[in-house]
Amino acid sequence: MPNVVFFNSYKLKKGTSAKDFLAAVEKLNNEHISKQKGYISWQIFASEKEWADMLVFETMDDVKAFEKNAASNPNELALNFYSFISPMSCKSRYYTIEKSF
Repeated sequence: MPNVVFFNSYKLKKGTSAKDFLAAVEKLNNEHISKQKGYISWQIFASEKEWADMLVFETMDDVKAFEKNAASNPNELALNFYSFISPMSCKSRYYTIEKSF
C-alpha cells in the first residue's frame, strides 16, 4: 500500500513573522505531530505569497485518524500554529505516493 500525503496550502495572516511561524511549526512537529501513528515526515514550503505543507503518513487510515483527532481535539500547539494562518485561504488534499525517485 502506498504512503499518503496530506497536502495543505494557505496564506499567513498579514504581519506574521515567518521566523515565528516556523518556530511554532517546529514545536508542533517535535512535541505532537511526529508522535502520531504512521507519521513519516512533515515539510513546509513557501513562495512569495503562499505557504504549503506536506505531511506524509504510512496509510490513509493513519492520516484520517490524525485529521479527525486534530479537528475534534486540537491542542495548544496546534491552535498556536493555526493562529498564524488566514483561515479562508486553507486548501487541503490527499495524495497517494505512487512512485519516488
